[in-house]
Amino acid sequence: MSNSTVAKRYAQALFELAQQKNMLAEVGADLNELTKVVNESPDFLTLLTAPKFSIDRKKQMVASIFASATPEVVHTIQLLVEKKRVNEIKLIAKAYAELAANAQGTADATVFSTRVLSAEESASISTAFAQLVGKQSLNITNEIDPSLLGGIRVQIGNHIYDSSVANKLERLKRELIG
Repeated sequence: MSNSTVAKRYAQALFELAQQKNMLAEVGADLNELTKVVNESPDFLTLLTAPKFSIDRKKQMVASIFASATPEVVHTIQLLVEKKRVNEIKLIAKAYAELAANAQGTADATVFSTRVLSAEESASISTAFAQLVGKQSLNITNEIDPSLLGGIRVQIGNHIYDSSVANKLERLKRELIG
């Protein structure tokens, strides 16, 4: 079974539990914090996979480190320790975020532009492109890309909408040259 399949199963189970308890946002926030810990401290995963400590000791460490987290997240991490799947944490957090966004009618979008977008511009882009993908709103991340020359490129999941000047010039070039 591939890692992403395993991660999706754990994320689905955690999502359903959080949805039942009406805690989607809290669990999502805790998973984001957990992802930050894993990214900033790779030794954390090393500690949880070290054979030097017993599984019970590792579970105790998780409980004390994440004492302020929701019990669902703590129990999930402890289960991952028990099943020796702690390396799946980032993939589980990502899959959970996608499930929660779909349930809430939102999606993540990356908008590439030549300059920082104003809040007004982000809101109008969110409204316009959310309708295209059948969502209520988009969580926009703005990235600066001077190679666009002007305009924007929006990436929502696997969909890319490119209305940049560079893309228009490239299309024109293909039409003229053949």
